Amino acid sequence: MNPPLRIAVFGPESTGKTTLAAKLAVHFSVPLVLEYAREFWDQEGVITLEDIPVIAREQWRREDAALQQASRLIICDTEALTTMLWSDLLYGTCPDDIRRGVEARAKNYALYLLLDIDVPWAADPQRCFPDEEDRQKCMKVWHGALERRRLPYVWIRGNWAQREQTGIAAVTAILTHT
Repeated sequence: MNPPLRIAVFGPESTGKTTLAAKLAVHFSVPLVLEYAREFWDQEGVITLEDIPVIAREQWRREDAALQQASRLIICDTEALTTMLWSDLLYGTCPDDIRRGVEARAKNYALYLLLDIDVPWAADPQRCFPDEEDRQKCMKVWHGALERRRLPYVWIRGNWAQREQTGIAAVTAILTHT
């Protein structure tokens, strides 16, 4: 029997990742791995460069634990590549051991669902880049991260219903072909 697949819901902030991840997990009746960085922020009120290893490792631990409970796949609201991108964006660097771990683990995902910025910005104390120019820059960073690594992805665009339909179709296709 094949190991469960990892599906990463991926993209810049305020693109509906958490909502889509939850809907996909319900639709496919599979484990959902929530974004630990958000939980960490809620507990600590801030994230520093020194927190990045803690956040990345806990995200990895939670993913690995979910895989032990899954039969077909898991849906990840985020993954450590996003943690690394944020670290680079906000602090200009990322700890080398985390970068190495991210690069090794990035290949473990059967599919990245890349959410576009074509939805309205929603204010949230944890979000940094409400300006359209900054959102475009972030979109280029996230898209470029997948392209440079040649990771499998599907663009998720449109209104909320279209995003859900595209996500379901993409995950169904992956399940059908594995």
